[in-house]
Amino acid sequence: MRLLGAPGMPAYYLTATLARTGAEMVGFALVLLVLERTGDPALAGLAGAAFAFPGIVSGPLLGAWLDRTAYRRTALAASQIVLATAMVCLLAAVGRAPGWVVLVLAGAAGVMLPMVSAGFTSMLPSIVAPSLLTRANAAEAASFGSATMAGPAAAATVAALVSAEAAVLLIVATALVSAVAVVALPVVPPVVPTGSGERSSVVAAAVDGLRHLARVAPLRSSTVASTLSLGATGLLLVALPLHMRTLGEESATSGYLWTAMEAGSVLTALLFGRWQHRWRPERTVLATIVAYGVVMAAWPLAGNLATLIVLVAVAGLLYGPMMPAMFGARQQYSPLDLQGRVGTTAASLRMGVLALGQAAGGQLVLHLGTGTVVLVAACAQVAAALVGVLALRAPSVDNDVLAVVSPNKQP
Repeated sequence: MRLLGAPGMPAYYLTATLARTGAEMVGFALVLLVLERTGDPALAGLAGAAFAFPGIVSGPLLGAWLDRTAYRRTALAASQIVLATAMVCLLAAVGRAPGWVVLVLAGAAGVMLPMVSAGFTSMLPSIVAPSLLTRANAAEAASFGSATMAGPAAAATVAALVSAEAAVLLIVATALVSAVAVVALPVVPPVVPTGSGERSSVVAAAVDGLRHLARVAPLRSSTVASTLSLGATGLLLVALPLHMRTLGEESATSGYLWTAMEAGSVLTALLFGRWQHRWRPERTVLATIVAYGVVMAAWPLAGNLATLIVLVAVAGLLYGPMMPAMFGARQQYSPLDLQGRVGTTAASLRMGVLALGQAAGGQLVLHLGTGTVVLVAACAQVAAALVGVLALRAPSVDNDVLAVVSPNKQP
């Protein structure tokens, strides 16, 4: 309760979760809209990828700008207005305009996506006392998990009861409400003050963030492992709906699996906040990814939906500590003036790799079958952790970096 009693924190979590819920609706609703109006699964897949990919470029630049601006609230509100505008344009274009127009508009909707995933998170070290930061990270992970549960479920329900167009309009409404709610957030000053001799061009600052991710071994390890893990999970976005048919279920029932996964993750993420400081965050990231992959390997053995839901929920429970530990690694191993660009850069990499995994999953299912693809995704989780171990053992380019991390450093 101490965390929620901190100035601005209730407004922060409500606004961040609302914005993330809207963003989580987009991939599902956009695919439904394209399929409903055009019947073209290839265009639907490309539209989803087009939404995710721009963040690879925009993420580092947005993060660098966030570290240098006093207008974070304005930027966060603008990201929601951009999303709402792009979705309205997609409503007008899909099925009526050429496919390339749809892809351009989907890309426009995704340009500001890193602001929702990491732009909020980068504010935490500035508005939360160091003693509360581990609990704040756990609550932040719960915010992401809640959005991941609520977003697709809300879009699917509205699409089923009304139409895909109504689901898109729900995204527009959610984005506009969250843009207004941003006004209630605390004002966060720039971490690189105006007039500082350390200020440089936004591009140079973005490169500094990338360099920092690469040169600090613990941060590099957690970033590489968590990014590859999400890419492997992307395989499941295509495989699981089709796998439902082998159990005699409708493809839409795969939504229950993601709900079970995120429910388990939210539970352990919140519980983990009490003990997060006992372990180095990069080791927690690696251990949880391995545990997630081991349980996932049993999913193809499930003979019915109920058994599969239980196995997925167990995997979610084991995976839950990964996200707060990932946030902790960024904060522990990054100075305050790099928090924004490190967070958005890492988030943009994760979104890009997730899109690649989703695209690969569609091709692999055609050649290997759904059960085999799930097993491949499980093995890829373990491989992601092993790559993370190699990244951890590789020496830091500059060992002095660890001496200038933020004041939130843990023992």
